[in-house]
Amino acid sequence: MQEKDTQHILAYQSSTNFSNHLSMAAQSNENHLLIIEDDQGRKEFPLENPVYSIGRDRNCNIRLISQFVSRHHATLVRLRRTNNSNSYYYRIVDGDPKGKPSSNGLMINGRKMPAHDLKNEDEIVFGPQVRAIYYLLKNSQRSGQTDASEYDITLINPGMTEEEED
Repeated sequence: MQEKDTQHILAYQSSTNFSNHLSMAAQSNENHLLIIEDDQGRKEFPLENPVYSIGRDRNCNIRLISQFVSRHHATLVRLRRTNNSNSYYYRIVDGDPKGKPSSNGLMINGRKMPAHDLKNEDEIVFGPQVRAIYYLLKNSQRSGQTDASEYDITLINPGMTEEEED
């Protein structure tokens, strides 16, 4: 995939209506999570926004602390699933939103790729000792419903216990 293709992927997303995308997170029973490991340790990023910049630059939405990472290493773009209007996924694209690729590229699940539609437990390597794991957490409960085990309380009447008397 060339620089022109990357610009096309990002241009498609920027031309969509973001107000629709913002309400999708509230309607969906899915949560998207990115766990980053870099030179400062482990950080969790719940993903809710339509676009994230990832890199070493202070202005990036998800900042990576490592000398081996580009200032604007990758871009995460939220896209609507075609089969379900309340569901979406994230695509990671190498480089900045203008199409300039990073120096090291992206290794996703052990393969160098310019772009990838993220799936649960995908591993993204940005450079030596800098990686991320993507999680797609599905809520099995519908809103308004509770699990019966939350209210399973056993009460014991003190008169019910038998104590031996001397």
